Amino acid sequence: MLNVPPQAFPAPSSQQRAAAGGRAKVPLKPGRSLMDWIRLTKSGKDMTGLKGRLIEVTEDELAKHNKKEDCWICIRGFVYNVTPYMEYHPGGEDELMKAAGTDGTDLFDQVHRWVNYESMLKECLVGRMAVKPITAPKEITSVSEEKKQLNGMLPKKKVLCTSSKDLTPSYDWFQTDSLITIAVYTKQKGMNADLVILDCEDKRLRGEIIVDDYSYLLEVDLSHAVQEDVAVNIAEKVGKVEIILKKKDNVHWKILGQPLENHNTFMKRTDRGLFYRKCKLVSKTEVTHDTKLFCLLLPESTHLRVPTGQHVYLKQIIAGTEVVKPYTPVLPFLPLDFQEPSCHDSAHIYLMIKIYPRGLFTQALDHLQIGDYISVSSPEGSFKKSQVQTSEELFLLAAGTGFTPMVKLLNFALTEVNCLRTVKLIFFNRTEDDILWRNQLEQLALKDERFEVQFILSQPVRDWVGKQGMISSSLLSEFVKRSRKDSKVLICICGPTPFTEQGVQYLKDLGYSQEEVHPFTA
Repeated sequence: MLNVPPQAFPAPSSQQRAAAGGRAKVPLKPGRSLMDWIRLTKSGKDMTGLKGRLIEVTEDELAKHNKKEDCWICIRGFVYNVTPYMEYHPGGEDELMKAAGTDGTDLFDQVHRWVNYESMLKECLVGRMAVKPITAPKEITSVSEEKKQLNGMLPKKKVLCTSSKDLTPSYDWFQTDSLITIAVYTKQKGMNADLVILDCEDKRLRGEIIVDDYSYLLEVDLSHAVQEDVAVNIAEKVGKVEIILKKKDNVHWKILGQPLENHNTFMKRTDRGLFYRKCKLVSKTEVTHDTKLFCLLLPESTHLRVPTGQHVYLKQIIAGTEVVKPYTPVLPFLPLDFQEPSCHDSAHIYLMIKIYPRGLFTQALDHLQIGDYISVSSPEGSFKKSQVQTSEELFLLAAGTGFTPMVKLLNFALTEVNCLRTVKLIFFNRTEDDILWRNQLEQLALKDERFEVQFILSQPVRDWVGKQGMISSSLLSEFVKRSRKDSKVLICICGPTPFTEQGVQYLKDLGYSQEEVHPFTA
């Protein structure tokens, strides 16, 4: 159903939002951009006040530096003088002051786990936290047997959450003349290929399997070389994952290989560092006047699928500083026939990215040439498909490139969720020229009676006859309505942080519960 004249669509210019636990950005003073910060760190100025010395910092000493004009923060055992960074922090001074004079690791992980603070703050490093002397408990263990055999039994000391002990996966391996098969027993029904991430490069095998909010990792320096193409087989009913490698030489392997540091570990996903692989840019096409669709080719030896509602991080080195940004992958186009589940393009990742005239990161992206490489992380995000599968009505509130998480969500909802009666997209934009995939959305609304779309412009031209305005309680009360009092609804919202935060509050005021609203924020 199409609720707009055929000549138009909308999109307030907005930065890509995708990670969990976002905070609103604050306006920065002129001369306080990321590029300005990078220039300052390379100017030779003493950023710590210690003239290049590194010191050991006690808790008492750290606590003394808790003011805006003298602010030290500890992250993962390292202490930084963030005083000079105050005016450059996109989240504002108040956010930094929450951790002033304390260990800010937990707060940092909640908001910016994906940021490479070591690179951003390397010139602000004061030193290490002093370690309190403790009596180490005696532990009688031997890892030599595991290094020899790699038999798949998980040492107790590597189970990082005792509550999940019974769910801890294990593995085994076997071989034929031409193949190596690694069998991982996840003890979870409903395993699928989206939950398996595999990278194999220069004999280094890294296999990560997602089990709810946990991550099981195999990381091995293989005994012998293998071919680039890898395969993953899933036995969903029993939760068995098979990783199949082709031998380069038909030799008998005595052992699988040597375990690397994080091999055979099972821990919370949020406690595991991000892993990146280099992907090749194979195409770049224009979507609107300032937004482009980037197609990235995964390495042949990588198995990775980004689940619906999750995002990846792109990493670039800009002026010698590592800069990371989150983006939500989309489909190469919006399918108009939702009768059958769309086939997975497991070789490519498609990203719809707005290029900002003064955006350091997006300008660098736009200057990439076809054939250049960029680092792409494994998927992240808290969205679960089950949230849609139990709903009867799905409302999608999007502003600008906040539309990107909705693309796969639309595809999944209209293809695989039979209980959904209505899927409604309320799409906010600044002008008609900002609209993303206008024609495809119009065609879908005309073709599929379950799908309804409403476009709202904040800066329309005079002859615009559709809705106009910005997100508000009255507007949401008009367009987000249960068809029945007992209807099970899910409302997903994504856009600039103020848009998302306001929308969540308006929906709460309108009586929607926290379980009925899922914000995509960063």
